[in-house]
Amino acid sequence: MLDIKKILAGAIIQDASDVHINVGMPPILRRNTELFEMNFPKVTDEDTKGMMLSMVGQGRFEVFQEKKDLDFSTHLDDGHRFRVNAHYQCDTIAISFRVIPNQVPLLESLGMPPVVTELIDLPRGLVLVTGHTGAGKSTTLAAMVGAINRKYRKRIITLEDPIEYLLENQSCMIEQREIGCDCPEFASGLKHVLRQDPDIIMVGEMRDLETTSSTITGAETGHLVFSTLHTINAPQTIERIIDIYHASQQNQIRTMLANTLQAVISQTLFRRVDKPGMVPSVEILLCTSAVRNCIRENRIYEIPNIIETSRRIGMQTMDRSIADLYFKGMIDREEAIAKSTNSSKMSKLFDEKQPQPPGKTKKPVMAEVSE
Repeated sequence: MLDIKKILAGAIIQDASDVHINVGMPPILRRNTELFEMNFPKVTDEDTKGMMLSMVGQGRFEVFQEKKDLDFSTHLDDGHRFRVNAHYQCDTIAISFRVIPNQVPLLESLGMPPVVTELIDLPRGLVLVTGHTGAGKSTTLAAMVGAINRKYRKRIITLEDPIEYLLENQSCMIEQREIGCDCPEFASGLKHVLRQDPDIIMVGEMRDLETTSSTITGAETGHLVFSTLHTINAPQTIERIIDIYHASQQNQIRTMLANTLQAVISQTLFRRVDKPGMVPSVEILLCTSAVRNCIRENRIYEIPNIIETSRRIGMQTMDRSIADLYFKGMIDREEAIAKSTNSSKMSKLFDEKQPQPPGKTKKPVMAEVSE
């Protein structure tokens, strides 16, 4: 039977970001956006059942069999951690692992704009980190909380599904609560967190009306709240939050959001062409009085122009960030155009100006790891 620990250890050696287990195929890993087969035999139905039992035990395995989906975390003996989603496909178990680095990264190491570091000094309000799945939202949040942990003496409570980065108490006192283990759901955890004397609350995801409402309430009551959404830019983020509510409540939530929202960080990852690795492009919205008026008066369509004309205070659009990366010779032209919000405008801009020549890079070579 295949040993999941050997597979995951092999993925760590090969610097993978994800590992996928499907019956009838060898284990597959993802590195720098590309998929590679690992040097293991094809996975059987018996293998996947054994892997699940070894990671979650009989009780949670029965819950998984009933619900057909399960999110959890696991780790190797050397401390490497993984976020895991187990699910069924074609009546067989499939498992996806996301590799979580051992250390919480420094904000400066992530390639984020300097203004992001200033957001950890906010006394209260809502800060959102958004992007598609795999865009690095959890890493950015962990880095921000880690920076607070080193700088201030605060009480931080996180609600995560599942816990990803383990945050050690430094200057701060930190509690990490995992959905399904430490509390039944986000809404329940948020309902009680305000009675637990937090200064800072981190909510893994604003995934429904109840969670969104409770998160905004936390920010309204004078706490600094961090959370994530699966949106690609700041205007879409604001519209998504408002659209969650019934039409009769939308004017009220616009006012609440205008009063509490402090910043939106939207990011996506690009594969670097100048050297191995990934680099984020980042849109930054800071909630100035002009932005708050746009939210309150339902003029969201004006926000991109405000961002574009407010670069001196740290704002930037996603397209501006993508263009900067391209002209520095860090990312591919085709990928840059494909991920921009206005591909024809971006293509025209690239035609008018040439990027810096990228450094020479070697073609990545996959090391084989034996069973």
